[in-house]
Amino acid sequence: MTAWNEDPVAQASVPGAVTVVEGTSFCISGPSGDIQGGGAQGAYYQDTRVVSRWVLTVNGAPREPLTGRNQAAYHAEFIGRGRSADGKFDTPLVVQHERHVGPGLRDDIVIRNYSAQPATCRIDLALDADLEDLFDIKGGNTGKAEPPRRSIGHEVLSFTSEDADGQRRGVTFQAAGSTPTDEGLTFHVSIPARGTWTTSVIATPLTNGESPDEPFSATAPPDGSVGVRRHRAWEEHVPRISVTDANVQQTLVHSQQDLGSLRIFDPHHPGRVAVAAGAPWFMALFGRDSLLASYMSLMVDPGLAAGTLQTLADLQGSKVDTDSEEEPGRIPHEVRLGTTAGQSLGGTAYYGTADATPLFVVLLGELSRWGVDPELVNSLVPHADRAIQWMEKYGDRDGDGFIEYQRPNEHGLVNQGWKDSPDGINFADGRMAEAPIALAEVQAYAYAAYVARSLLAREAGDAAVERRCAERAAALKQAFNEKFWLPEKGYFALALDKNKQPVDSCTSNMGHCLWAGIVDEDKASLVAERLMSAEMFTGWGIRTLASDMGAYNPVSYHNGSVWPHDTALAATGLMRYGFVKEAGRLALGLFDAAKHFGGQLPELFCGFGRDDFSEPVPYPTACSPQAWAAATPIQLARVLLRLDPDFTRNVLHLAPILPEEIGEFQADNVLLGSSRISVQASGVNGTVAGLPNGLVLRTEPWLEFVLHDEVVLHGISEPE
Repeated sequence: MTAWNEDPVAQASVPGAVTVVEGTSFCISGPSGDIQGGGAQGAYYQDTRVVSRWVLTVNGAPREPLTGRNQAAYHAEFIGRGRSADGKFDTPLVVQHERHVGPGLRDDIVIRNYSAQPATCRIDLALDADLEDLFDIKGGNTGKAEPPRRSIGHEVLSFTSEDADGQRRGVTFQAAGSTPTDEGLTFHVSIPARGTWTTSVIATPLTNGESPDEPFSATAPPDGSVGVRRHRAWEEHVPRISVTDANVQQTLVHSQQDLGSLRIFDPHHPGRVAVAAGAPWFMALFGRDSLLASYMSLMVDPGLAAGTLQTLADLQGSKVDTDSEEEPGRIPHEVRLGTTAGQSLGGTAYYGTADATPLFVVLLGELSRWGVDPELVNSLVPHADRAIQWMEKYGDRDGDGFIEYQRPNEHGLVNQGWKDSPDGINFADGRMAEAPIALAEVQAYAYAAYVARSLLAREAGDAAVERRCAERAAALKQAFNEKFWLPEKGYFALALDKNKQPVDSCTSNMGHCLWAGIVDEDKASLVAERLMSAEMFTGWGIRTLASDMGAYNPVSYHNGSVWPHDTALAATGLMRYGFVKEAGRLALGLFDAAKHFGGQLPELFCGFGRDDFSEPVPYPTACSPQAWAAATPIQLARVLLRLDPDFTRNVLHLAPILPEEIGEFQADNVLLGSSRISVQASGVNGTVAGLPNGLVLRTEPWLEFVLHDEVVLHGISEPE
């Protein structure tokens, strides 16, 4: 088994599963709170499953589940009925179970006896810890050659496992008053009439015999943990949103909560926060995912983008390594902590992606416009220059000006764009494209990276770098519109294959090209028309692959499904080129879809149209919460507000076009530069309170493609 396998699609999720998340730790259980053996259920710490079985029985029978719900991202509550000693379920025993995740697991169990008579109970908690690596579980390759060793102490049951390199993983389960056995923990109790019995079961992970800093304990309340304090600070920090449409408000609030739950922290830099890609399989830093998610959530917290950039900069490639696909200047695709990752790569990072490196530069340019600390931005400029050097030396494999990818090993990703499933890049007739492959959206990101670096240089007064990057951007834009455009079809090719032939399938990727601004204006209307066609737009969102293509399948991962972030970027691109009505339709479609998912957009859903089914059809392996999806409603709000700050030009553009269905919008406590502003909008009118000194409010939209082409590429003075 290699850590970085070529198939990113995971096994199906558990129906009704309850997921709790804190940092990179998470737990997936059934709706009763029990964790059954097998599948994806379990509690995970540093990419290792430290709890693979947790089943509570009362008097020899499972609880009768009544409800299970998340109280917060890191906290779930389950309520059920327990069987009495005489075997009856219609009894007065009510089991309340509260779960907290963080540096392990803490489960607080309360059994209430509503009878006027004492209740004698035997309570068994079946426990197991397979200590499997997340990659093995995701790929269905579980089953260690040697199962973990069990040991029993006073009120403690322990599991330990050692890998070939001598690294030891383990976990201890302990609860006061318990009798540990090889099967778990047992309690023999008598619950007084109208009384309660309580216990706290603590699962503490061990790495080489060491427990985490500030582990859970039975004596300290869980709401005082580091994770809880972080979440409460986040709730105070993020904007307070009020929208007339209750569904839109619920979705935006849910998005902020999910983004808070997906934050990961660098122990060596406590003030630095990055974004994990999503639970359960991707609770790690992903180059592309984390960069795009933090870009799309700037209106919530620019600090997520700053921390993501700083963390990725520390991991930027410095050498050529065929196994990990590291190259000088390359930004990693994925960073892991599990034992398999270290064994297979000799490290914890995998670099096999074509798009994270240009997106790094794009996000840095956006942070400069957003007014983030100039010293921080300047400290990252050398990393942006190294990224551009990678684009030109290693990314452009054959010197034709385009970035291509081809894995140099047998275990890396076959496809290295955002559609990274093995069958994700195909021709209109369904044939698979062969590497080296130059993806359309990667060229668009590269164009945007050159533009961003040119603007950064302009702000710094570096005319030589400004001119060089502007010229590279112009040349790339011209070449892209010549080589990728399919005039007989009226859309851009998905890619160029190994023979430099256009991969002619109609895909959502061209929406990213609109977002990045690489599309010539004379082609934009045809792209918009195709994106909004019945073959592409389902009414909920844009299909990844048009329904008239050979490989189309509405229940595939990348060949006909709908990914909310993908549609949101297309909406941003449509708005950028002035297609206001079309962008609004996409935004409303996604907000409508969110209503059917309880206000929480999943990673993706099936590509059936509204004419097929009255509700969007869930995709079985979709991550939730997931960073792209969580950031999507935030980006849509920004698109509809047409909110564009530009501290490099001392302006803030606000030109709302809110659909009547949404009503009034207000966001307080929005961080802009070092100030907190309030944004209020209704229809086409908007106001800003608390505008930073020196920033001028403009009520017309900022047409980025005009600004870039005229100001950066041709040196024309800025518009008044």
